[in-house]
Amino acid sequence: MDWKSEIAVMKADMANYGGKQAASAEGFGTLHSATLLPGAVSTKHKELIALAIAIAKQCSYCIGFHVQACIAAGASRAEVEETVNVSILMGGGPAMMYGMKTLEAYDQLSV
Repeated sequence: MDWKSEIAVMKADMANYGGKQAASAEGFGTLHSATLLPGAVSTKHKELIALAIAIAKQCSYCIGFHVQACIAAGASRAEVEETVNVSILMGGGPAMMYGMKTLEAYDQLSV
């Protein structure tokens, strides 16, 4: 999977949706931004949590976006690997398969 291309396509799709359903898109964007602000838990750790949930829920696009955000927040590959481990613990075999996609995304998006 070409993660950079997939993320670009999804961003364009989201912008299209936002142009037609502005209130919903803006509401989600506000929730997203507010939730990931640093507080008792750092933004990096919140992104790693979001990534774990994306893996367990088997959402490839969410994985791409949150891997990108984890990298921007300073997460190392080792931290992403351990997040994959937790996802596998909670999500079993399917989470393992999406965990492998996650590491592929990290390797492509971190360069």
